[in-house]
Amino acid sequence: MVNKIFKIIKNETVLSVATVIAVISAFFIKPDIKYVSYIDFRTLSLLFCLMAVMAGFQKTHIFKIMAQSLLKRIHSLRGLLFILIMLCFFFSMLVTNDVALITFVPFAFVILDMTEAEDRLLIKTVVMQTVAANLGSMLTPIGNPQNLYLHGISKMGVGEFLALMLPYTAVSFLLLSLWIVLRNKNTDIKIKFDNAQHITQKPKVVIYAILFLLCLATVGHMLDYRITLTVVIMVMAITDYKIFKSVDYTLLLTFIAFFIFIGNMGRVHMFSSYLNSVIEGHECITGILSSQLISNVPAALLLSGFTDNLKPLIVGVNLGGLGTLIASMASLISFKFVAKENKSLRGKYLLYFSIVNIVFLVVLTGLYLAIG
Repeated sequence: MVNKIFKIIKNETVLSVATVIAVISAFFIKPDIKYVSYIDFRTLSLLFCLMAVMAGFQKTHIFKIMAQSLLKRIHSLRGLLFILIMLCFFFSMLVTNDVALITFVPFAFVILDMTEAEDRLLIKTVVMQTVAANLGSMLTPIGNPQNLYLHGISKMGVGEFLALMLPYTAVSFLLLSLWIVLRNKNTDIKIKFDNAQHITQKPKVVIYAILFLLCLATVGHMLDYRITLTVVIMVMAITDYKIFKSVDYTLLLTFIAFFIFIGNMGRVHMFSSYLNSVIEGHECITGILSSQLISNVPAALLLSGFTDNLKPLIVGVNLGGLGTLIASMASLISFKFVAKENKSLRGKYLLYFSIVNIVFLVVLTGLYLAIG
């Protein structure tokens, strides 16, 4: 029993910490009816729906099919890297950074193996895919969990949110492109798929596309989240109920635990006043620094409870996804894939990951200081 508990804590560290601090906060504010008001049911519902729909899309292999179609036209190393990296960059805007990495990092392993690429190229490619997914996802409200939450509580329009993050996304695209051109030789390569995948579940692709549009309409406040939640649950239960097993329920529970902690601490005047004074006027930098220690999703949930100036916080927790390996939990996905592929590459991967992330973080933080 003890071993099982330690295993849960090891595998779900963020959830474990969130649960502990939520329980501790309950000693300061005893459970009452106000606890229900802490929970942002709209964000939780949208997260659930988006995760379920993306899980459905993944089972159809539609993303890999699209990637194969693009790669058939590639004949150079730079072209190959551009596709592998930019797939993560652009897809993460719609399917989230987690899904982009889960889909395209293993795909990159297969493609690079075809070209007999050296380990050094594999490390460089996966690191840049990870950076690309974290940077691309910051553009849209649905690109990552913290954006979905912060967009909802900020009452910003989708257009306003896009305009806020567009300069950082545009510069990120430029930096990624420069890396591809300047750091890699333009050698000729040939990629041939012996077993090209085809869409075998076209009706399901159409269904998931419609559900995704419903999610987008809900994000844009054009549809009540309760309607979308009901429709997604009913349709998924009919088309493929096993998809529910693919939903990351630990993420939903983490949100709930942080909601409880933030709600309780907001009712402790001394604590809320102190945190307000620390954050006020430094929302972006606080978001960046906090993300390095607790990752950007918990940082967004925590800090948003103690400031009304959400625009710089949105920028901060998104840029804060760069930096340490835990700054964005999505980064751990890539690291685990690399470690599974070849454990001896872990040290070199972490070193290259840290260097690249620091460079990108410094440049983009400089951009914020210049235009923010």
